[in-house]
Amino acid sequence: MKQPIIVGLDAKRIVRNGTGLGSYGRTLVTDLSAFEQLDLRLYAPDKGRDDLRLQVPESNRLHFVYPDNSCMPQALSLVPLAAVRKAYWRSRGIVNQLKADGIQVFHGLSGELPVGIRKAGVKTVVTIHDLIFMRHPEYYNWIDVQIYKQKFFQALREADRIVAISECTRRDISELGGIPTERIDLIYQSCATRFSRVDDAAELERVRNKYELPERYVLSVGSIEERKNTMLAAKALHWLPSDVSLILVGRPTDYARQIVRLAQREHLTHRVTFLHGVPDADLPAIYSQAEAFVYPSRYEGFGIPIIEAIRMGLPVVACTGSCLEEAGGPHSQYVDPDDAEGLANSLLRVLRGAEEREMRIQQSFEYILRFKNTNAASQFADLYAEL
Repeated sequence: MKQPIIVGLDAKRIVRNGTGLGSYGRTLVTDLSAFEQLDLRLYAPDKGRDDLRLQVPESNRLHFVYPDNSCMPQALSLVPLAAVRKAYWRSRGIVNQLKADGIQVFHGLSGELPVGIRKAGVKTVVTIHDLIFMRHPEYYNWIDVQIYKQKFFQALREADRIVAISECTRRDISELGGIPTERIDLIYQSCATRFSRVDDAAELERVRNKYELPERYVLSVGSIEERKNTMLAAKALHWLPSDVSLILVGRPTDYARQIVRLAQREHLTHRVTFLHGVPDADLPAIYSQAEAFVYPSRYEGFGIPIIEAIRMGLPVVACTGSCLEEAGGPHSQYVDPDDAEGLANSLLRVLRGAEEREMRIQQSFEYILRFKNTNAASQFADLYAEL
């Protein structure tokens, strides 16, 4: 039997981020753990959040690794700020630890690679999710854009293999990073199967009563921020039946408060509901009682919420201009990100009772089977073996 390939993975987001990059990492490493030819080491600057870390089942072939001070410069031990030491370890100090641990391939799961890893002889893979900070820098502060750009170009210099999670991101890497598209692997993000549709009447009633859900509603789940363009969905309510409401699940933000003010001005307050801090246990019943899912984002790297909504049996209306058509397929609806009436018209075509609604749901579900959990893991396992 061949010796397993010892793979190190950047696990900072796995233990700290509840959604987005964290979900991507947790789903991927959990799927990779099924491959006996891999010995996985998850390198994190600290233990992060217990509720996130424990979603990854450790075993004799998958475990977390934390900073080894013996691999750090002596002078750094004198630095009083732990955050500075952790940042240095992740960007540079980790290289000595990877060599000491016998890591054969290191995978930067969130678009970053440590400085000097190529020179150290460790083979590398980097997953780049999006370049929104370069396409739309107006959504970020100037300093963050400069930091993200520096990390992006650093990763390109260090990487043996560059992976994009969508065709849209691959085009962006090629254009903005000056990398030929043939040098960029496309491996679509896997969709976690953590949610399944709820049919239990008692559970549906419990969640409906807990959150005072209306009889009919359109659902949006995710960050409520300017780039996500959720205000468009609130504006679309003018053209929808008066008994259809909008439920927005996400943390409170300044942009969310702008939507509240819009709803007040347009006399829509009774039709727009914000749900904050919703536990995962309640989300399936919220999805299951919605009539449609709306995702009017102006720009995304992939759009995993669309796939999760389709898995839950919902028709989807999203926006053009990035990669959302890749995620949702040809049977979802897409509109211009500034066209509120167009969004409403698309929703009318998929609400309950609409012609072809069930056909769209079924064909969209068949389309997203290409993102089934183990596909990405299998492709990465092959990539590690090639390296």
